[in-house]
Amino acid sequence: MQNRLIPQAHIELSAVGIGAMSFADFYGPVTEDQAHAILDKARHVGINHIDTANIYGRGNSETFIGHYLQAHPGAREEFFIATKAGIGTNPETKERIFCNEPGYLRRELEKSLGRLGTDYVDLFYIHRRDREHSIEQVMETLMGFQEEGLIKHVGLSEIAPTTLERAWSVGPVAAVQSEYSLATRAPELGLLSRCERLGTTFVAFSPVGRSLLTDKPRLSHEIPNLQFLKTNPRFLSPNLELNIEAVDPLREYAKSLGKTTAQLAVSWVLSKSQNIITIPGTRSVDHLEAHIRAANEPLTAQQIQQCEEILEVGWCHGDRYSDANWIGPEKYC
Repeated sequence: MQNRLIPQAHIELSAVGIGAMSFADFYGPVTEDQAHAILDKARHVGINHIDTANIYGRGNSETFIGHYLQAHPGAREEFFIATKAGIGTNPETKERIFCNEPGYLRRELEKSLGRLGTDYVDLFYIHRRDREHSIEQVMETLMGFQEEGLIKHVGLSEIAPTTLERAWSVGPVAAVQSEYSLATRAPELGLLSRCERLGTTFVAFSPVGRSLLTDKPRLSHEIPNLQFLKTNPRFLSPNLELNIEAVDPLREYAKSLGKTTAQLAVSWVLSKSQNIITIPGTRSVDHLEAHIRAANEPLTAQQIQQCEEILEVGWCHGDRYSDANWIGPEKYC
């Protein structure tokens, strides 16, 4: 497995990590045994980065990981574990809320540590920023957790480049996480370059476009049963059908290279910068093996260009989030 340096952590992580949102039924049901099989395969091939969050399956993703670590002594030292907090639910209205209040973040972090069965996490992200606390205040909170030994490094998710700059005025940010793929190119408008300049690793989630950039994209009859996709504009008719058709030439190109489309899509993300690592989610060991091959077979400059000619910027029909899910992520362009 290809490794990449994480400058702020002074360690190397596998170029492909485990995106454990897939352990939480977001894209279909998954059992603890399935999750553990994926973690077994990851350890076997040298994948050493797991990314989860407190809200994934209302804690189930973290619990699955915690049970695995408990059942496999020594695995905790092999894995760099990242989790997140900042998205919650109002207990009275059941509406989604965003909270960066110090006490709230501490309580959620402590719950995550309990589910994971560990005294610390290697990387702790603010999952979404709220409007009540400045990023400088949030960084002070996170650095306090660092001093206590509860977290090793600080991360921020779905933020603007200017927010990253302001955060660095308080302390180092080890990683910024955002969606990035051939279907979602927004990070190229300043976020990738800002991360490189500051020495912050960019962690790309959804590198296969939530199945659009695969050989078997989700079809219309499947969408109503999928928690996240059933409200996502890219997966609603007629956008879904148009998007599947648009990716057909990429599927043909991948086949001509002897690759799966998912493998080609992941390779494209990793080939864009040595400062990028990616965390595709999967419920299948077979799919994980394709991601592993993607990390070990970088694309040539000509292949990168060909992918971008097939799917030029702005090709995708529909927004990447629904209106409700756009509350929280920072728009910067």
